[in-house]
Amino acid sequence: MVGLPIATVLSSRADLSRARIGFCSPSMTQIAKRKVRLMLVAGEPSGDAHAAHLVNELREVAPDAQFEFFGSTGAQMRAQGVDPIVIADDLAILGLVEIGRALPKFWSAFRQLKHAAIKRRPDAVILVDWPDFNLRLARSLHRRGLKIIYYISPQLWAWREYRTRNIGRDVDLLLSILPFEKDWFAARGVSQVKYVGHPLAGEVQARYDRAEFSRRNGLDSSRPIVALLPGSRHKEVVRILPPMLGAASVIAKQRDDIQFVVVVAPNRDPQEARDIIAASKNDASENSLRIVHHETREALSAADAAAVASGTATLEAALLGTPLVIVYKESRINWHTLGRLITAEHYGLANLIAGRRLVTELIQDDLNAERLAKELLLLIEPERNRSMRADLHEVAEKLGEGGASRRAADEILSFIQSSKTPRGS
Repeated sequence: MVGLPIATVLSSRADLSRARIGFCSPSMTQIAKRKVRLMLVAGEPSGDAHAAHLVNELREVAPDAQFEFFGSTGAQMRAQGVDPIVIADDLAILGLVEIGRALPKFWSAFRQLKHAAIKRRPDAVILVDWPDFNLRLARSLHRRGLKIIYYISPQLWAWREYRTRNIGRDVDLLLSILPFEKDWFAARGVSQVKYVGHPLAGEVQARYDRAEFSRRNGLDSSRPIVALLPGSRHKEVVRILPPMLGAASVIAKQRDDIQFVVVVAPNRDPQEARDIIAASKNDASENSLRIVHHETREALSAADAAAVASGTATLEAALLGTPLVIVYKESRINWHTLGRLITAEHYGLANLIAGRRLVTELIQDDLNAERLAKELLLLIEPERNRSMRADLHEVAEKLGEGGASRRAADEILSFIQSSKTPRGS
């Protein structure tokens, strides 16, 4: 489950200021002419994107190094030339039942990655988010003498705090992306943590403005636009899109001027959304509902308000200043079993960084058409809209400047150079 934060941020701006001090590129005298072999393991679309950016920054920081990248890849990592030992596209699965059915795939991926790491002996194994899989892989590979770097640290402050001991034992360098994490881990005896900043800070921008987005998608830029983002996994779309469409139907009966955009995640097929829309009885579907693909940030930037499934997209919306409602819905068995493990007061990253319930969260039974419609209509009101945009601007300021991927690359190369990891040729 992505984006399950706690209630308070510990001195965000002060932490970010301290983090900037000492963020300098390591000397490349030894790295420059040698071969650097790195294994990267990501299993979800957001991790794939972060890993792809990291690969690009590593090449930028050390342009003369002979990099060899391999591991578990999504489409963006493969586009960066990472050798795909495992294709991760079908491994982004949530829920006990779904994971149970896919266990053979996970075990196969685990064995392939373990075998590749032992055979190719990388300078470091870089694990990106995906804690259920990656923490097990870290234990197995660390026992065999491989150096483990964890990027996008697991959100153990939200649930499964007991896994902190696994980090302390199996991870040589933990790169955190939220201001309070370094102190949180230090208080629990884990000191090998570097705060590099959030990779989305300073990086989230729309490619074109509201007028152009509206022109491309047959919308009227003078009328209100509401964006609906149901998530990046199949089960999320199946569970979350129907109440979103229900809310659109409720709103359409009250406001015939509002337009709706269903934003399909880059890794999903738009036909999935079309089938759900076709099966719904939606008063908004014929005249004022559009489906867009590969335009997530453009849709959020153009929207007056949005309903967004809990995860990375909620932070993208916040950084773009788009007033939003955070939503999520799991199967009853998953919620009953896993929901009790969650210790966080908030789910949304914007609320975590703000240190308060800035954005309304409609989770599980609270997510229904009537409640969501009410919240979205409130966000459309000019005064409430302006107020939330101002609050979201403060969230963006707390996250600070961009450059997190570059700082992560610096830390990784510095670690490799200082550890002088032995490996086979």
